[in-house]
Amino acid sequence: MIYLQLFLSFLQIGAFSFGGGYAAMPLIQHQVVELHGWLSMNQFTDLVTISQMTPGPIAINAATFVGTQIAGVPGALAATAGCVLPSCIIAAILANLYIRYRNLKVMQGILGSLRPAVVSMIAAAGLSILISAFWVSGAFSLAASNIRIRSVIYFATALLLLRKTKLNPIWVMLLCGVAEVLFTLVAT
Repeated sequence: MIYLQLFLSFLQIGAFSFGGGYAAMPLIQHQVVELHGWLSMNQFTDLVTISQMTPGPIAINAATFVGTQIAGVPGALAATAGCVLPSCIIAAILANLYIRYRNLKVMQGILGSLRPAVVSMIAAAGLSILISAFWVSGAFSLAASNIRIRSVIYFATALLLLRKTKLNPIWVMLLCGVAEVLFTLVAT
């Protein structure tokens, strides 16, 4: 039964996550955290981090991670198959339609109207992760004791490195990880 639940949950995610992995994050969060309670919000933010650090599409990495957490390797296979199947079918159909009708004005209008929706989904996912990373309670609060100062410093430093120096994101993640390890070693 759990394999079917994993397959169907990630089938929905795979069928409606237009715009890539970041756009899938709100859907994954809804299915995994809110609907089924398979992961807590903190575990979900860890999932996002691990999915970013591993090669491959974020949604598929997340499906594999959640499936493994919930039901081992068979669960990972069920969740991953559910996540991939709609994309394969939809991509084949859309590629065929795009090749036939790419010069039609209505096709350009449809693609142009989907872009703002995808950007808003990415922003919503980013905001959820930001709130979970910055505030201890996982909810926005102005109380200084509720803010994770190191997370804010890591965020500002990483943003600066990414925007000003164009440093590879992998190096930025490694630097943040090393900084936290050093801080933990010094603090203990």
